[in-house]
Formats: sequence, structure tokens, C-alpha cells
Amino acid sequence: MKKGIDEATSDKRRNAGILPSLEDLLFYAVAEGQETIPAHKFLTALKATGLCTGDPRLKECMDTLKETLKNTSDGVTLDRHLFKKCVQSNIVLLTQAFRKKFVIPDFQSFSSHIDELYESAKNLTEGQVADYIPQLAKFSSDLWGVSLCTVDGQRHSVGDTKEPFCLQSCVKPLKYAVAVHDHGTEHVHSFIGKEPSGLRFNKLFLDEDDKPHNPMVNAGAIVCSSLIKVNSIHDLPSCYDQHSITVMDFLKMMAGNEYVGFSNATFQSERESGDRNFAIGYYMKEKKVCLCLKEWLHFSFLFLCAIEVTCESASVMAATLANGGICPITGERVLSPEAVRNTLSLMHSCGMYDFSGQFAFHVGLPAKSGVAGGILLVVPNVMGIVCWSPPLDKLGNSVRGIQFCTDLVEHFNFHNYDNLRHFAKKHDPRREGGDQRQSTFGPMDYESLQQELALKAPLWKEVSPTESHQDTSTTVVYRMDNISK
Repeated sequence: MKKGIDEATSDKRRNAGILPSLEDLLFYAVAEGQETIPAHKFLTALKATGLCTGDPRLKECMDTLKETLKNTSDGVTLDRHLFKKCVQSNIVLLTQAFRKKFVIPDFQSFSSHIDELYESAKNLTEGQVADYIPQLAKFSSDLWGVSLCTVDGQRHSVGDTKEPFCLQSCVKPLKYAVAVHDHGTEHVHSFIGKEPSGLRFNKLFLDEDDKPHNPMVNAGAIVCSSLIKVNSIHDLPSCYDQHSITVMDFLKMMAGNEYVGFSNATFQSERESGDRNFAIGYYMKEKKVCLCLKEWLHFSFLFLCAIEVTCESASVMAATLANGGICPITGERVLSPEAVRNTLSLMHSCGMYDFSGQFAFHVGLPAKSGVAGGILLVVPNVMGIVCWSPPLDKLGNSVRGIQFCTDLVEHFNFHNYDNLRHFAKKHDPRREGGDQRQSTFGPMDYESLQQELALKAPLWKEVSPTESHQDTSTTVVYRMDNISK
């Protein structure tokens, strides 16, 4: 029975007189009239869509391509049959990419603009590298990287994006999201407030209910750490290990299993210079806010702040937040929608130290900065961006990172209120050409894409079997008329 269904499906897809298969359509689009495709041409075209060959979703396709090329005569070219064999496992994703069905349709143009903004900020020489944590002071002031990942998994990086750096305070919204995911909003905020404090992030101060003002200040981060689920709270070593595993697992899932490490040197450096944080902890202990003081301080300010990422892996974390808690490159749900919504709300109001109000006013996007020089920026439903450069301004934010974020929103309509009616219009990269909205983007099934592509008159024209160089038993063949259009 199953064989009959498979044959019927196969016959349906092969019936070029009605609907050519997606695999055929993709071959014609890439081949541009040729009978074979060099593998590098396909990979170059794939990169232009924003997809990477290392994308976990394309693993089967890339593995098949590698094995197929080993068995070809020249090890380079693919005919239509071999090409279809390579792409069939990921054909819907690949078709969406090549037909510009992703959230950023013209990704090459958008990436070029990002590179220009990067170069502009690179020229800044202001700021000082944080030195109150000795290990951070060792980083060069010249380091500067920007990575982005869209909700469809399109990737772009420029600069020092593979260099590991510590999350520091950028971990605060992430562990808050884990706490809400574990316990729910009501429970978490029975211990922590939601208001901007108007005070320095490391101030010894609680609100009128003797709670930390929000999870983005150090006091709130300590309490937030104590709320993450563990198996036992009676034995420090086992509890600490369980905490570490829980949060690291969440972070790795958010990063799509890309690099998430740990800097023992920073861990030791912070332990020797963390007097202020211990003072905050003892103050909260006196107020009966936080128990197991030593445990949570070590976990919150020593272990979690010393977790390492790269711009590239952290951009996937930010994109997971932008995508409502689902990692774009794995499709795995990591965080609940409730946790993501709350996290983005607090990042928007409290995420940039004493610059939070200014940042919300001028940039209008959720973000979190850290004293290692990182900025985690979220464009909801579009992308996550991570900027990293160690020199900080007087408020503790990356000088180059702030400039990049400001320039980004000046050029693109990403500010939360840029799309009000009668407002001066900026460039919208979510629209092909900047001004014409794509009719659809996001997940589509095989048949929907097949019907749309094959029957789209401006793109496909009917040609004779002889002209198309195809099997003469095919009565009607469709060919890409003008790929540039």
C-alpha cells in the first residue's frame, strides 16, 4: 500500500505537463540553461541566500553532495539526476531560500549594508576596556565583530566573530528566561520586581517591598539564579553541578549547539574581585531575600558570567529569542513564549544599564549589554544580532556596539515605532527591493511551493522538449525565463 502511495506521489511530481517537481525547478534556476551544475556554483548561490553549508538543517543534503561528488568523473559537476538526489532531502527549505521566501529576501544587499555599518563603527577609538575584572583587561581594544542570524536561519558575520568572549551581564536575560520557563511569571516575580531601578546595576539597594528592582541588576540576577530548578539544595557541590548542567544545556540549545564554553581564568579572576557582589548578597540575606548565599553568588557571578560564546553562537541565541523561543537552525523549542515575551520586555526597559532609557528611545529594540563588550540585540520576528568590542563608555556599554545599533535603526525601520502610519519611511529589508512586500515567507509545504513556482507566469515559460534539452517523453517543460527578475 505504501509503495503505491509513494509511486503515485512520485508520478505526480514528475508530471511536468502539470507541475514540475521542486527539484527540477531548483535545478533549472541554478543551472541557467546548462545541462550540468558545478557544485561550487550551487554552494555560492546558496550562500547568497543567507544559508550556510554548516546549517544543521542541511546536513543530509551536504553529506549526500560530498559523497555524490566522490563518484562523479570530475568530482565537480552534477547533472540533473545527481543534483536532485542531493537536494531532495531538504528541497522545501532550499526552494524557500532560492525563491526569496525568507524574512530578508535580498540578503546579499542587506549584508552589504551591515558591512558598511560595521566599518563605520570600526573607526571609533573612544572607550576603555574594563579592568576591574583583571582577566577582561587583557583583551585588545581593536577587537570588533558583528554576527546576525535571522528567524529563518540566514547568517552573516563580519570582523572578529569567532573569538570567544564571556557573556558577563549578557547572561542575565538568558537565565531569567530559564527561570520563567521553569516556574512561570508569577512565581519568579514574587521574588524580583519589573521596574528600572534608576540606580547603578551593582547598587546595594532594594525596592520598597525589599525585592531587587529587576532581573537585569546584580541583586536581581543573584535571586534569579536561585530560582533555576535543581534536584537538591542541601549539598553545595551536587547542586552547583546540576545548576551548571541545566543552564549550559539551555544555552547550547539556544545556540543551536554552536560554541558555548567556560573561561576558568575569568571565573578565578571574578572570585578574587567580587567583593561588591558579596556585599549585595549579604545585604539581601539580612533582608531575608536570598538564602544559600555562597552557593548563589558563586553560581550567578562566577560561573554564569564566565560562560564563553562567540558572536556567531550568541547571535543564534538572540535569534531564538527573536523567534519566540524556537531555535532557527534546529527547529527545537527551547523556551516558552511566556518566558520570551517577559525577557524581551525587561531587556527593552532595563537591559542597557543606565543607558536603558536612551537606548529604548533611540534604538527601540530589546537589548542587553555586558562589561566584556558584548551587546545582545533582538529584532522580534526578524533576527538576533550580537556586537562585541571590549572598549566601554562611562556607563559600561560597548562604544562601537552602541554606534552600530544606532546606525542600524537609522538606516532600517527596525525601531519598535518606525512603522506607524504617516511616518517617514526607512528602508525595510523584509521587503524585496525595500518597498514591495513579499506575499508570503516562512514555512510552506512541497505542494504549495510547487504550485506557486510552476504556475508563476513572469518567471516560467513553456518550451519544447527539444529547446529544453530534456527527455522527449516530457510533453511540457518549464524553464526559468529571467533569473535576475
